[in-house]
Amino acid sequence: MKLWVITAIAVSTFFGNLGSASAQSTENFPIRPLRMIVPWPPGGWTDILARLMAQKLHAPLGQSVVIDNRAGAAGIIGAELAAKAAPDGYTTIMASNSIVLVPSVYRKVPYDVTKDFAPITLLTSTPYILLVHPSVPVRSVKELVALAKAL
Repeated sequence: MKLWVITAIAVSTFFGNLGSASAQSTENFPIRPLRMIVPWPPGGWTDILARLMAQKLHAPLGQSVVIDNRAGAAGIIGAELAAKAAPDGYTTIMASNSIVLVPSVYRKVPYDVTKDFAPITLLTSTPYILLVHPSVPVRSVKELVALAKAL
């Protein structure tokens, strides 16, 4: 993907939250550094993407974008922090699919995906591949499900 497209998407991520900050003037936005919460430890794919975006956002915004890694609990710690942040356009989250999956795995999470977050854009997509060892006697998902049920 061309770098200018990534930069445009990233800029829209930050400006997309401004509608909820009606009391704040957007003429001078941003007037302070921006915060991007990454609910994963440094060095992973989500962190790397966030850091690349932060570098590219500095020039067009005229402000730094600070990466705030808040790893733990399958992304719940960072997601809760982002959900409770002021809706002023200065805090975003570099969310992965776990932000939607976690509530279906855990009985109680400290955020509501549909009420506490507004999706801005899809930056990437990741294909998933289901593999089995060659000694497993299946050649399709249907056969794998049948084998698992038979066990």
